[in-house]
Amino acid sequence: MLFITGVATVTPVIIQARDKLPNIVIFFMDDMGYGDLTITGASGYNTPTIDRLASEGMFFTHFYAAQPISSASRAGLITGCYPNRVGISGALMPQGRIGVAPNEETLPEILKTRGYSCGMVGKWHLGHLYPFLPLQQGFDEYLGLPYSNDMWPVDYDGNRVTPASNLPNKLRHPALPLIDGNEKIRELWTLDDQAELTTLYTERAIQFIKKNREQPFFLYFAHSMPHVPLAVSNKFKGKSKQGLYGDVMLEVDWSVQQVLETIEELNLDENTLIIFTSDNGPWFSFGNHAGSTGGLREAKATTFEGGQRVPCIMRWKGVIPRGTVCNQLASTIDILPTLASLTGAELPKKKIDGVNIEKLLYSMNVESPRKYLLYYYGENNLEAIRNDRFKLVFPHEHATYLEAGVDGYPGKIGREHIDLSLYDLRRDPGERYDVKDQYPEVIRLLQSIAEEARLDLGDDLTGQIGLNRREVGYIK
Repeated sequence: MLFITGVATVTPVIIQARDKLPNIVIFFMDDMGYGDLTITGASGYNTPTIDRLASEGMFFTHFYAAQPISSASRAGLITGCYPNRVGISGALMPQGRIGVAPNEETLPEILKTRGYSCGMVGKWHLGHLYPFLPLQQGFDEYLGLPYSNDMWPVDYDGNRVTPASNLPNKLRHPALPLIDGNEKIRELWTLDDQAELTTLYTERAIQFIKKNREQPFFLYFAHSMPHVPLAVSNKFKGKSKQGLYGDVMLEVDWSVQQVLETIEELNLDENTLIIFTSDNGPWFSFGNHAGSTGGLREAKATTFEGGQRVPCIMRWKGVIPRGTVCNQLASTIDILPTLASLTGAELPKKKIDGVNIEKLLYSMNVESPRKYLLYYYGENNLEAIRNDRFKLVFPHEHATYLEAGVDGYPGKIGREHIDLSLYDLRRDPGERYDVKDQYPEVIRLLQSIAEEARLDLGDDLTGQIGLNRREVGYIK
């Protein structure tokens, strides 16, 4: 449930001709769930700065990651495509040799055609080899980790001297590399090392904003937290009633505050669009070190609502009506075409899947240009489809969380099969009651749209070969 106080009735905003391009900041959280903000029901800690963004902007209640897992989700944001269209699936590993193909037109690349300076801090996870790193994908600056912060040769206790003998995959990982530009400047071996990340990212983000204050800029701030292993600086350790997870969320909120205060001090806040969202739902396996779905079904790595529906806030003072709530369907793949429209940039020449949702930003009384959403998982499994109200789930095997872990150690994950099911998300966002027998006409409609998608992109669940999937970048 969403809690925003003081929401006023507003009239649609009429955008006057702008004499300069807006600055753009995207905060992209890692494994933060729908219920992890104060305004969506978090308990034991507060997120006042992020709540303030919502009170000064628009909160999207039906907003979706491109897929419910890291690399795929980020590929959707940066290309405006369903990740399987560009060949990215799952979470890329440090031993992998693939990434987003260099010939894809990315979000920073299209913004640079309009004179933007583009900087990134945080987790990349779209290929760790040189041809795939951010500077080769359109960014002018980068500081961060090339992949997830748990991809290191350290056991779950975060102690490098603890043997990871029962974790053979971890033993194969190198130490976490902190990358500046294209160069590794440091290796991270302990949780104390990781506890510095949020502050390091924030300082670099502020530096980038100050350096580019006289020209339009795009800052992509992809936090490594609250992905496990959780790590927090001493200034927030032990400060929440929700344990380490709450401490981490307090520090994330502080980080957002530092960026916003910098923008305000430079008198840029009236011409800066802020977007705050997450890459997927929480990783329930880690129990008290995981976030909350706010009551949605399952979590990360599933295409149920808890895995893919994420909070999203957009604030642009004087443009987006204050304190408004958008209940229309939208996704991270819609950000690229929307920003292209707002800045006058041309769309990528290759086909994309995102739609321009700019008109949603001006009023809460318009219908979304996005009429349906496809839920993909794995390399190319079409597991569900939804329209504005109904979600049709296709038969498939899926992960289910059986037991929560404690203090950074994972619990048990099982496998289940689900048959064809239909959920009324207006009445049942938790996907608990199958209503397929009541709405045969809805099933026929959604199945027909899904079949068109299979002809386009294919579907491993049905064996359909798609005609328009593209090759992933690969280094031999």
